Amino acid sequence: MKINHGANIHFLMKNLKLKKTNLIDFSSNINPFGVSRKAIEKLKSNLEMVSVYPDTEYHELKSSISNYCGCNMEQIVLGSGATELISSTIKLIKPKKALLFAPVYSEYENELRRCNTIIDKIFYKKENNFQFEFNSIKEQLEEKKYDLIVICNPNNPTGTLISQKDIEEIINISSAYLIIDETYIEFTKTKLTSAIPLTNKYENLIVIRGTSKFFSTPGIRLGYAVLKEGELLSRLKLTPNLWNINIFASIMGEEMFKDIEFITYTLEKFNSNLIYLKDELSKISEIKIYPTKANFILCEILNKSINSTMLYEKLLSKGLIIRDAKSFEGLNDRFFRVCVLKKEEIEKLIFELNLLLKGE
Repeated sequence: MKINHGANIHFLMKNLKLKKTNLIDFSSNINPFGVSRKAIEKLKSNLEMVSVYPDTEYHELKSSISNYCGCNMEQIVLGSGATELISSTIKLIKPKKALLFAPVYSEYENELRRCNTIIDKIFYKKENNFQFEFNSIKEQLEEKKYDLIVICNPNNPTGTLISQKDIEEIINISSAYLIIDETYIEFTKTKLTSAIPLTNKYENLIVIRGTSKFFSTPGIRLGYAVLKEGELLSRLKLTPNLWNINIFASIMGEEMFKDIEFITYTLEKFNSNLIYLKDELSKISEIKIYPTKANFILCEILNKSINSTMLYEKLLSKGLIIRDAKSFEGLNDRFFRVCVLKKEEIEKLIFELNLLLKGE
């Protein structure tokens, strides 16, 4: 099976005769602490709305997102997931030359190749723990004229976070459009890390988010872009179909962005479990873990007798799914990625890793 976007649960269930209840998925980076109960209850009480067309303006949904993000409703464009919005934006810009920060999510490059874009890459370096250094890219940004720069922030799979200050430095040096994919930003201190406040200043900045990860709702396919009013925003608003967001995604979105109790609970549980996962992985001498600002950790296998594919297959036989990271350009078969799950699930992973890597 080609592993490019975390586990294909449907494939595993069908071809390996496994039940979903027997699988613990550390590969998909989805919030394990459930879905907003308020959103679920609102959905349940509105199932009859299946016979109603959604509001073409999605006023209530945009209002909820606006309050959640601290932006104006007029700045918001809705999409069927973050990936659709990234695709639509790239198609509108039609960049001749683009820059990616890598290793990174493969769909950026795939979409750019469909536009016959020349692609340059700046790689986060292993010897620098995959951290960002503005001075190392400044000269390249000054010399080369890019039409588009795409940044995943925090980055998948390295967990690298670029500060608001450095993002603004990039904007000030380059005249390129800048897409910031903030799929994982809500696992950070969002008010201090998100680029959304900068959209009030810069017309060439596009911030895109989805609800799959933090809100644990990949099934509803809901995403949104935030950008300053101008030509690109006007063109992007014309891109979606008239009813691009289905009624149930709209109903859930209207409620879950307002569910402060759910948001607070998720962050408390996440921070506690991230610390626990880091501490337990750090005790395994055959693994090196890299700093992260996301809800996952990139790990390097130091034990030369096993590689990432072998580890993936051995753990899968135990019902545990990790992300074999060798498909990310710039990484190899020494790397894998695991996300934060519940404590009892982390305990199972650590137990099996110890058996496989330390021979305990």
